This record gives sequence, structure tokens and C-alpha cells, in this order.
Amino acid sequence: MKSLCVSGLNMSMVLSGLWALLAVVCSPAEGVAAEATKLAESKVRIQQDVGVLASDEMEGRGVGTEGLNKAAEFIRQEFQKAGLDVTRVNGGAFQTFSLPTGTKLGEPNSLKLFSPKGEELVLEKGRDFEVGAFGTSGKFEGEVAFIGYGLEDKEAKYDDYAGIDVAGKVVVCFRRTPGQGQKDGPFSPSKGGGRQGDLRSKIVAAMAHKAVAILFVNDPYTLADKERIREAAIKKAEGKVVTSAEQLADASHEDQSAKLTALKDAVTQFRRSRDAATSPVDELMPFGYAAANDGESLPAFHLRIDFLNQMLRSVGSANAVELAEEIDATMTPRSRVLTGWKAQGEATVIRQSADVHNVIGVLEGEGPLANETVVIGAHYDHVGRGGSGSLAPGSTDIHNGADDNASGTAVLIEVARLLAAQPKKPARRVVFMAFTGEELGLLGSARYCKEPIFPLDETVAMLNMDMVGRLQENKLTVFGVKTAKQFEEWLREGNKTTGFELIEKPEGFGPSDHSSFYTKKIPVLHFFTGLHPDYHRPSDDTDKLDVDGMTRVATLVNEIAQVVINTPARPEYVEVKGSANVGRSGNRPYVGTIPDFGVQEPGYAISGTAPGSPADKAGLKPGDLVIEVGGNKVTNLDDFDLALRKFKAGDKVDFTVKRKTETLKLPLELAPPR
Repeated sequence: MKSLCVSGLNMSMVLSGLWALLAVVCSPAEGVAAEATKLAESKVRIQQDVGVLASDEMEGRGVGTEGLNKAAEFIRQEFQKAGLDVTRVNGGAFQTFSLPTGTKLGEPNSLKLFSPKGEELVLEKGRDFEVGAFGTSGKFEGEVAFIGYGLEDKEAKYDDYAGIDVAGKVVVCFRRTPGQGQKDGPFSPSKGGGRQGDLRSKIVAAMAHKAVAILFVNDPYTLADKERIREAAIKKAEGKVVTSAEQLADASHEDQSAKLTALKDAVTQFRRSRDAATSPVDELMPFGYAAANDGESLPAFHLRIDFLNQMLRSVGSANAVELAEEIDATMTPRSRVLTGWKAQGEATVIRQSADVHNVIGVLEGEGPLANETVVIGAHYDHVGRGGSGSLAPGSTDIHNGADDNASGTAVLIEVARLLAAQPKKPARRVVFMAFTGEELGLLGSARYCKEPIFPLDETVAMLNMDMVGRLQENKLTVFGVKTAKQFEEWLREGNKTTGFELIEKPEGFGPSDHSSFYTKKIPVLHFFTGLHPDYHRPSDDTDKLDVDGMTRVATLVNEIAQVVINTPARPEYVEVKGSANVGRSGNRPYVGTIPDFGVQEPGYAISGTAPGSPADKAGLKPGDLVIEVGGNKVTNLDDFDLALRKFKAGDKVDFTVKRKTETLKLPLELAPPR
């Protein structure tokens, strides 16, 4: 049978052309549908991953918890399922190192007071005193000196150490700051009063004046505050009893049983509140109340105020509350040696550490650029059950860190899947890395940059995701857009698919793991959806995440990563002055140093300086170890931070640094806080 013809054309040719036409006409719609399906599948995977990472089972992914190890293993498994090579670190996926995790109280712990008459007061731990985890182990003995609030503040012109020599003595001081209830006082929260009252700050000052131990007592404001809280609790419980009784009287026969139970519960709560009011208001800080200290310190105790009053009375002084009121009213210190009184004691504080892991998966490249590397990363650790990293004071609830940074980790895993699923191998090697120790100071990324598994001089770029789960008003902040000449163009082109309102920030330095790489002159991009009220609080949970937004972030990172990976010309590094501030910095003057957490020697080690910063202008260099700031001894990052808070922007301060075999003194002019 002959083929049918239409207007002289062979039918098979017509059908062939028709299929081609249909392909052209239909492919956009089919492509859109296929893309929508991929996005939906991606969203499901991201939601599942972030649900696992931010579950209570992971214990807030705090350093030293089994939950952090479970999270590491989960990430390793997902990397492996995605097709990554998880054997490149000594045959495995984990780059393992040790980090301090806190302290535990050992034995013995003792405290004795000796009166001018030679009487010995043997104090009981738990009843009369507690040991502070923020102190250190050691025996001590010395005269006792009262030093008010234990503060030195040049700006406020207040100095509890003026005119008194406490070298070799045991100092006793109030917690917190003078006049803390005053809204506009020199130590009000708006002027950094909270930080100035930090226990560690007072220990640093006592060390600088060569004290041998420090005893804290509750200040009157704290005592009054506890009393107010108790009174409010009793009043609330009493009101609940009255309300429950009224509801029982008005209840129907069917509701009487439930209302009676409610009344009994209310009465029980009232009794508890009333009984609690009979215990001493002068509560002691339990061991572990404040953050442990990993640098030099002094034996530190919390002493009941009655013992300070006993010492003050014997030397003819007003009592502690009266002294505090005088100081608060006049802002004039009342420090004095408590003549004839001596203290003797011992503290046993045991420092603990744990092995932690960066999790690394590798997607090898193919072709002439295969030995070059692109790093894509996100930190997976968080703050566990709170402690010093929490913004919910005193909370021991699990901080799940759904946004910070289970969100970034889930996006990292998804980007690994998307890139590994490409039909063609990447031109450059891709290293996917889930960092640990970020919350303690970018420790995981700093460790990798110190001990890279692939050469840093062949690492062409680093892409980082930190807190990408709370997209607000479609705004996505991207830091580092000026750190390579091509980044702006690539970012904007890639965003045509995702349609974010981009907030482009030029800086390569900032408070996340990309900083460690930019220090090594590697171009970086850092993706961030913004801060929120749940940041570093137990309320940062998965129900508040925008998973659609996270899916779009994964799509954008995948788009940009493919360009970075496959473009023949490597991103051209640009030095950008300044560092990014995402709202996490404090109110201390700006210096512009980049910490190096891999150095164990006492001091504050720096791995670099922000271009154009005060540190850069003063001549600080990578590898320098800061050991003193303005006459204040520095043994770690915390000391460095506390020392800077004693000064203000515009002050010229001497930085004493060790540089190899030399010790140098470098004058530095402090800049305004950022």
C-alpha cells in the first residue's frame, strides 16, 4: 500500500514534523510540570531531614552530647545515599578533633573563715557556699578584702580597686553592677551593664590585681528581685485558689468532680509557693550556673551574705545591704581590707572535653579542572540545653536549633543530592562539609582550614548556608558578593529561577564558617534569611520554618554551585574591607581580628585581620598571639572580649602580642561597635 499524500507531502513526513512541533509547543509546559515535581520532591526531603536534625533525640546538637554524634552519623548516611564518597578522611567521613565541653565538680571542696580573734568557721558546701564552674581548681589562703562590685570602668569613672592593694588576698564582692535598677545609670543595660557585671569579668579584674581567690555574694537588687518573684508567685497562687473555689460553687453537678480536682491542685500550688517563701532568699548559684572558663582563672565561690555581714560588723562597718545602697546612691566605691579576717579553701573543678566531627563527603570532578575544589558547607552543631550560648537565661530545655542551623544542614544535604544527580560529572571536585563547633567560635571550619584534605590554594570558592529557614518578605541576604569579580553576575543570573529579593552584602568576613575560608583568600558566598526572636532559644523549632523558602534556597545554591564548578575560569578573589554584622555582635569596640581556635597556647590567637580594620592598620598579622590588651592579661577569647569592653571607640590601646620568638607592643585605635 502506498503512503497517503497531503498536498504532495509524505504522511510520515507530516507526522514527524507534527511531533517536532508538539515537542516545541508542549515542552515548556511539560518542563514546568517536571520542575514543579522536582521541587515538591526536594521539599519533602528537606522537611524530613530538618525534622530529624531538629528533633529532641538530637539533644540540641550540643558539643559533648550523644545527639551531636547521632546528627553526624545521620549526615554521613545521607551523603552516602546521595552518591558522595565518604571515605576521604582516613578511610571515613569524619574529621575528628577534641573540644572542651564544660566542667564537673570534683573533690575536695572546702572553705574556712578565720576571725580576728582566731575563731575558725568551717563552712558547709551547699548550705553556706557553692563552688563556681567559672573558676578553677586550687588551694588558697589569704586576708579578706571587700571590693564592692569588683568593677573597673574608665568610662563610668568607677573603680572598686582604687586605693586598695588586694595582692595575695581573697576578695569578696557583690554580683552584678551598682545601681542596676536605674534606667539611665552608668551601668544600665543600654550602656553594657549586663556584660560589665559578668562573673568572668570580675574574675579577670581580680586576677589583674593578683588576688588569690574570689568570693561572690548576692547583691541587694538580686535579693529584692527574688523576694518580688516569690511574693508574685504567692499572690498568683492565692488568686487561683479563689477562682477555683468560685468555679466549684457555680459548677453543675456533672462538672463538680473536675472543678474539685482543679481546686485541690490550686491549693497544692499555693502551699508550695508559700513553703518556698520560707527558704532563704539568699540562694546560692549551683555549680554550672554560669559558663565554664577554659582559660586562666581563680578559685571562685558563692558565699551567703550573712558571712560577709559577720565580717563587716566585726570591723565596724555598715552591713552589706547598707554598703551597696551607699555605693548605688553615690557611685563611690567602699572597698576595704577586712582587717584580721582570713579565708582558706580549696576548689576542685574538672575540665571535660569530647571528640567532635566535621562530616565530609566528596563528589569528584572530571577533566582538566578536576584537581580544583569547591567547598559547600553548613554547620550542624547548636547549643544543646542552653548554657552560655542560650539567650534564654537559666533554661535547661533542649534548644533544637531548627533554623540555626538544622535548616542550613538540610539544604546542604539536598544540594549534595541535586549535584550528585547531574548526568555529567562536575568539572571541579566538590567537597560537602557539615561543620561542628561553629557555635563555640567557627572551630570546625577553622580546623579544616588548618588541616585541609585538599589543598587550599586549589580551593576556588566556598558556599555557606547558615540560618536559611525563616524567609521573610522574600528577602534573602547573601554575603560575600564582592569577594570574587564574577559573583554578582552569577548570583543575579541564578536568581532569575528563584526570584528572591536579594540583599547583597560585599563582605567576606562575618559570624559563620565562610570567614575561615575568606581568611585564606578564598572567595565566599554566605546565604542567610535573617535573625528572629527565637534565635538561640528553645522556641527555635521546626513548626516555624518556611520549608518552601528553604527549597528555593537549595535551588539557588545548586544553580550557583554549578556555575562555579563548571566555569573554566576560577572565581577571581577580591579583598573586601570590613566585616558583616548580622545583629549578633555586642557593644564592645570593633577591632577586626579573625580568631584562630586551633592554637592551644594561652592567649588570643588570630588567623587574620579584616582589611582596613583597626587590627590591620595596627600591624597585627596572622599567627599573632595577643597576650595583653591595655594592661589586661589575655588568656583566651573571653578575656580578649572582656578587656575590650573596658574601653570605648577612639581609645588608643596597646596590644601586646607574641609573634614567633618576639614580643611586640602595638598601639591600636579602637573603632565604634559593629
